[in-house]
Amino acid sequence: MDKLTIRDIDLKEKKVLVRCDFNVPLDANLNITDDTRIQASIPTIKYIEESKAKKIILMSHLGRPDGKVLEKARLVPVSKRLSEILKEPVLQLKDCIGEEIKKEINNSKERVILLENLRFHAEEEENNPEFAKQLASLADIFVNDAFGTAHRAHASTEGVTHYLPSVAGFLLGKEIKYLGSVVTNPKKPFMVILGGAKVSDKIAIIGNLLNKASDIIIGGGMSYTFLKSLGQNIGKSKLEADKVDIAKKILEDAKKVNVNIHLPVDHIVSDKVDAAAIARTVEKIGDDDIALDIGPKTVKNFEAVLKNAATIVWNGPLGLFEIEQFAKGSKEIAEFISKTGATTIIGGGDTAAAILKFGLADKMTHISTGGGASLEFLEGKKLPGVEALTEKRS
Repeated sequence: MDKLTIRDIDLKEKKVLVRCDFNVPLDANLNITDDTRIQASIPTIKYIEESKAKKIILMSHLGRPDGKVLEKARLVPVSKRLSEILKEPVLQLKDCIGEEIKKEINNSKERVILLENLRFHAEEEENNPEFAKQLASLADIFVNDAFGTAHRAHASTEGVTHYLPSVAGFLLGKEIKYLGSVVTNPKKPFMVILGGAKVSDKIAIIGNLLNKASDIIIGGGMSYTFLKSLGQNIGKSKLEADKVDIAKKILEDAKKVNVNIHLPVDHIVSDKVDAAAIARTVEKIGDDDIALDIGPKTVKNFEAVLKNAATIVWNGPLGLFEIEQFAKGSKEIAEFISKTGATTIIGGGDTAAAILKFGLADKMTHISTGGGASLEFLEGKKLPGVEALTEKRS
């Protein structure tokens, strides 16, 4: 998957349209509570500036306004934060298409311009060709740097590529590099850690990586469906009853290809799920127990598997890390893999949130910015926003 990047194209005196992922969390007063996604776009924006581009036109969605203008979903907080980080004014526009917008861009003193929320127009998610053409008409070159939306064929990710030379930004390029190498040719021994609540979210990943992985470690809520398939009592722990047979088949398929699947052997349990829960360590789960984290023996077992890894991919926490009593398993494994010397690739969403919470983000090789997109990439699916970019000529 060799796509052109912003390093492969002349940006001088060009108007550059950049798809960013500024879908950041806001509090009740519309203050940004986590600016990670904005920070992640800065290297691409600065490179375009240094390449002497005429204008940098940024576009993003925020929330789910479903084609309606919602005051609470305006991108004003984003433009303010961008301006602070870049230490220069950012022009915030009231819409993202139209002759008036074109005029404002052409007449602006500011080099960095932020269009209004793309999803105020239903045509964005419909990948409407006319809407895509109007976005494309604002610029000379399109840069996609929004991996979090690359699995969606929207007007601002796939549609615009039909009308402009289209390249990857640094963030998208990094995702393609790390996740792509895992899917095609990972350095071995290659270990996969899977957690999170549902087996159903991870079936396709297991299917795709079973012939590539040396070992697969399974924890989190999904592990109890696997333990149930082995006839173990899981009490009141998370169970996808309709996936027990699939879990059993995965274990059988792994044996056939000599891939070891490692499951928890002890558990941190409680009788309720809240911050006041009293945690206990058990090897056998009782009828009224809810298992909420992996136990210390399991941590040791998993570490023994991971210590020789060359590549580790982790998607899904190993316990309910949001509650302190049930965060230890995920934290200890995160600390351990950060010291192994392996290439460590963290899937997006909850796993990334856990790594940030533990203060280990800078110790990992790559943390994916896209939850759903990283899942689909690891499943071996083609992502429309990536596929649509211009190929390098060999």
